[in-house]
Amino acid sequence: MKSSTIPSLRVEPDLRQAAENVLREGETLSSFMEESLRAGILYRKARKEFIARGLASKDEARQTGEYYSVEAVHGELRSMLAHAEEKHRR
Repeated sequence: MKSSTIPSLRVEPDLRQAAENVLREGETLSSFMEESLRAGILYRKARKEFIARGLASKDEARQTGEYYSVEAVHGELRSMLAHAEEKHRR
């Protein structure tokens, strides 16, 4: 597959300097920009999917009338966290 380019990006000199200051050894500004763009895309996809799941859950709760208390949800999350921490310790 052919590669394509992204339009050049004009930024304030301070932003460019900040980006250059965090480059890893051997990393170029272009590779940093590409990595950042990929991370931003993944973040937005995950956020969109998260919101879609939340809205679907809301609709299902309205249809079924089945709701859970904050205490029940927090208890389940605490249990999941404790299980993960115990698994990590082993």
